[in-house]
Amino acid sequence: MRGVNVALRNISLTIGAGEHVAILGPNGCGKSTLIKTITRECYPLAQPGSSVTILGERVWNVVDLRTMLGIVSNDLMAQCTREITGFEIVLSGFFSSIGIWPNHQVTEKQRRKAADVLRFLEAAHLAEKPVDEMSSGEARRMLIGRALVHDPKALLLDEPSTSLDLFAQHELRESIRKLARAGVAILLVTHHLSDIIPEIDRVIMMSGGEIAADGPKEEVLTAGALRELFGVKVELARRDGYYHLW
Repeated sequence: MRGVNVALRNISLTIGAGEHVAILGPNGCGKSTLIKTITRECYPLAQPGSSVTILGERVWNVVDLRTMLGIVSNDLMAQCTREITGFEIVLSGFFSSIGIWPNHQVTEKQRRKAADVLRFLEAAHLAEKPVDEMSSGEARRMLIGRALVHDPKALLLDEPSTSLDLFAQHELRESIRKLARAGVAILLVTHHLSDIIPEIDRVIMMSGGEIAADGPKEEVLTAGALRELFGVKVELARRDGYYHLW
């Protein structure tokens, strides 16, 4: 439940370690609530047979869990409003904050790791740039860096291309592809078909708080299924591993 509304119902789902998965559906279908259930921001109702197991465990200290799951969301993006640098955003991933605060004891090892992550993302030039001078795409890459400092087992991306222009979308997708090829599991939530990078081979469609389809990308992404999912007549094309819809 989210307030008085049923956000998810009859969900039965398993995502394996190391999988690259996209969760696709219109706004309000329950995608973000599913992610918040995985990250322990939301919990299922206490009913017989209702449970969530993450990385083999049903009970987690949330602080411990978040060192294993890298999270990039628009909620975090909205918090990037202070005059902090890109390096500080990445470094703050060690403290589950946005930016470095007086009570944080930063080690040299943490600084080296943050610098390594920025180099991996080909974003070292943004280290000293204040976030309020960054484009939306640059700030999003800093949040990805923030999520990576713990070497998480999976990266959870909730609507990552929102508010990005075409160039920033391209840079973001290339960064995600690089991570997928490096062995980081990707769980991508989106309503934009073009966000689904070629490395993602499984697609879960959601509608009305339920799973409408789940399977290999080539089988699930059809014009008929997408027309039913979004309620509009569509044409579908594929090029260089990407799917395009109009």
